Amino acid sequence: MTTRWLTPKEQRAWRAYIAATQLLEDAIDRQLQQEAGMPHLYYTILAYLSEVPEHRLRMTDLAEKLKITRSRLTYAVTRLEKDGLLRREDCRWDKRGTVAVLTDEGMTILEQTAPGHVETVRASLFDRLTDEQVEQLEEICTGIAEGLQGDDAQSAPEGVPWRRRSSPSCS
Repeated sequence: MTTRWLTPKEQRAWRAYIAATQLLEDAIDRQLQQEAGMPHLYYTILAYLSEVPEHRLRMTDLAEKLKITRSRLTYAVTRLEKDGLLRREDCRWDKRGTVAVLTDEGMTILEQTAPGHVETVRASLFDRLTDEQVEQLEEICTGIAEGLQGDDAQSAPEGVPWRRRSSPSCS
């Protein structure tokens, strides 16, 4: 098999992408550490839980939404639980399942931190793009994500650890 090396144009695009994503993630992490004492992943867990009914989600479903392994999620949830920002409960439908639940304290921290987070995202990303570029960014990122994860559990590429068959709600 012959290696398909990147063209100079592709190499420039790749390096620009890497630099932009690393710098953006660093800016977001710094802001969240300063304002809430937590990394971006922890904030994202709280944000996802704030958007679902009853602020609760099965851990396997949360891992899939976040695109992280269940073990990495368990580590983060343990820390957030220790800080009182969420709690775990047994799933009512599946005795093997666990549900992450956003606490009132977690919601308060999220509400206090969200304005600064949104301002950082806006200043670091969206204020630098035209409306057309925002649409292109969404289209490009959606295409990449769909190609990497597949449309459903059956079409997911092998080795995608967060891709699990969805299970019934645990409410």
